[in-house]
Formats: sequence, C-alpha cells, structure tokens
Amino acid sequence: MFTGLIEQIGVIAEVVRGEKMRLAVAPARPFDDLSPGDSLAVSGPCLTIEEMSGSRYYVSLLPETARGTTLGSVREGRRVNLERSLRLGDRLGGHLVSGHVDGIAEVLTVRERGDSRALELRAPAGLERYLVDRGSVALDGVSLTVREPEGARFSVALVAATLSATTLGDLRPGARVNIEVDLLAKHVEKLLGASEGERKSDKLLTWLAQAELTR
Repeated sequence: MFTGLIEQIGVIAEVVRGEKMRLAVAPARPFDDLSPGDSLAVSGPCLTIEEMSGSRYYVSLLPETARGTTLGSVREGRRVNLERSLRLGDRLGGHLVSGHVDGIAEVLTVRERGDSRALELRAPAGLERYLVDRGSVALDGVSLTVREPEGARFSVALVAATLSATTLGDLRPGARVNIEVDLLAKHVEKLLGASEGERKSDKLLTWLAQAELTR
C-alpha cells in the first residue's frame, strides 16, 4: 500500500526484454532501508525488488503489467516516480494507493496557470464512474484531486511542489500516464453489488468525495 506522495525521482538505467521484462531502477539517492523482496512503486505500478547492485534496484514485470502500464514501452533514461510502501504508523498525506494500475490515460491539454499547471486527461473506458469531482485519483503514482469530470474526461491541478518533485511536469499533450482510481470506491461498489448501470454507485461515490472534503 502507498500514499501517492512521491519520495524522489529515479531513472530507468537498464531495460531487458524477453519472456519476462526486467528493469534496473536508479534512484537519485539510494533508499537506506530497502532489501530484496520489498515493494517499490515505479510511476504507479507496485513492483518487487528482486536484486540490488550498488544504487540500482532490479525489478521484473509480469506480461500483464507490461501490457497494462506505460512501463511496457519504457526506455533507458526515462525518469520515474518512486515511493516506498506505506508502514503502519506513517502519516497518510495523500490517499490509499494500491499500486495496481487500472489502465493508461491520455493527456489531452496542458495549461499554464502562473506557477501551477492544469491537465485535462481522458481515462480508459469503464473508469468513468469512479471519476468524481474532488475525489481522488493516482496518475503515475501521484495522488491528485479530480476536477470537472465529464464522461471519461477530467482535469487535475499540479501545484509548483508537485511539478518539481514528480515527473508530471514533463507531460505534454499526447503523453500517456498510468491511472489508478479510488481503491475504496471500488471495494464499496463491489460490496454493494452495484452493477455498472445502477445509479446508487454514482451516489455513493459522490458521498465518499464529500466525506473526504470534510475530514
């Protein structure tokens, strides 16, 4: 489990393609408490560290992860957002993020707003019902607030701190990002047995978003 608050930016130092895709991730500063077997979120997907060599962490991608995330087409030199898994007792500054990516969203527009920036994106089909105004979403592992959703389209605002501390400042129209919608909303929807066409799930998601604002 993660929070969506990026700890640092790393670089993909090596890509090995084959039956199993393998990546070497080089953080700007090596983490002092990671070991083989630990989890590391790499621009969204939760990956397991298999090996460590110097300042490099080696991880492998299952075929499903390679197909369903932007890491499947990653190249050496690409910057990636890194976050260690959440520990019990840590402060939860973002929202609960599982690291299980739901799909790939496309950046439609990028607008400058002083020292901040607004992005408009299009989510994959089927995720529209989870995009609630002022609800939570994770893009490339970054916890953000959904604004003005309309069908599959929605917007997010990137403040100066987010632009400098994550790779989202690199995004341009046409870019693709990993998207994970609100985990709690999906679980509650499942427990209620709400089908895709039932309006009660939409009402529940709206209630959850309002509850988040009044915390």
